[in-house]
Amino acid sequence: MEAKAVVLDEQMIRRALTRVSHEIVERNKGVENCVLVGIKTRGLFVAQRLAERIQQIEGTAIPVGELDITLYRDDLTLKDSDPLVKGSDIPVDITNKKVILVDDVLYTGRTVRAAMDALVDIGRPSQIQLAVLVDRGHRELPIRADYVGKNIPTSSEERIVVALAEVDKEDKVSIFKR
Repeated sequence: MEAKAVVLDEQMIRRALTRVSHEIVERNKGVENCVLVGIKTRGLFVAQRLAERIQQIEGTAIPVGELDITLYRDDLTLKDSDPLVKGSDIPVDITNKKVILVDDVLYTGRTVRAAMDALVDIGRPSQIQLAVLVDRGHRELPIRADYVGKNIPTSSEERIVVALAEVDKEDKVSIFKR
């Protein structure tokens, strides 16, 4: 793959997540009965960053959970005959809570569909909202994000790569050409 452009740097990511945090607080009239659930791997780190900002804004901690959707994927048999399941960890009961599902990139919508299936197996939230750092378009399922850090229209020949310091030692979002 050939790097085409860096579309978000560290400062731009920080600003986008701060804005999304404010939108979450505003839409939910605070964060009472809200839980952030990050889709492993990078969605978890985005969720943790949102929780930090929300605590700074509201002075209230919001629970953060992690969700492993490996066994819920519709392409599981195509990808790997022996999938690595890392497990989910949601520290509170999500039944009757507003769950804000968090991921790094929204593309076809299939990951989000799998995550919703996994959530419903864990509990019955009163509402599921979706927050993403990047929405790149090309949906295959009727799924829309409630909170978007940045819309980055792409062609199907391009790939969005999110690098986060917790995993990749730096923060940036890049477009690569396949």
